[in-house]
Amino acid sequence: MKTRVVSVFLSIMIMVFCFCTFVVTEESAAQLLRKGTGIVPLTETEQATMLYMREEEKLARDVYIAMYDLWQAPVFSNIALSEQRHMDAVKKLMDKYGLEDSASSEIGVFNNEIIRDLYTELKAKGQQSLLEAYEVGKIIEIMDIEDLEAAMAETEKVDLDTVYGNLLSGSENHLRAFNYQIEKLN
Repeated sequence: MKTRVVSVFLSIMIMVFCFCTFVVTEESAAQLLRKGTGIVPLTETEQATMLYMREEEKLARDVYIAMYDLWQAPVFSNIALSEQRHMDAVKKLMDKYGLEDSASSEIGVFNNEIIRDLYTELKAKGQQSLLEAYEVGKIIEIMDIEDLEAAMAETEKVDLDTVYGNLLSGSENHLRAFNYQIEKLN
């Protein structure tokens, strides 16, 4: 009888332990949803940021293509390819969250007026000299870094943080490459 009571008691304890292990509290469920499980939709700010980041990455790619065509410096073609990968990464996020891609497939064509004006200004600056072209690369990468850091600060979604963090690392590498080219010319 005593063995049977101990056995029943242990069985109940094991069931309680297992149940408690798999219970998701309301707070932990909310945290999972906030951290980008794909269940929680994007906020308006996250949507606007993602659309802006897509065009900003396109700006970098398009300027670097123009600078390569003009100066034939390999750093521009290499980084333009990387910027295309950045654009693709943001596009995957947009697809995941059901955002329509408004970025034009044409080089130098932008929907965002700020980006359009920046493209014109930076392309003109980069046409002045190879040094100015490298300076344009530096300007773009500093802008990207600042915008990506701001994007990461405004979201709690893990998937957005991960993609933006990867883009940030890429932009930091690009900035180092342009700084190196500037030092070489000087």
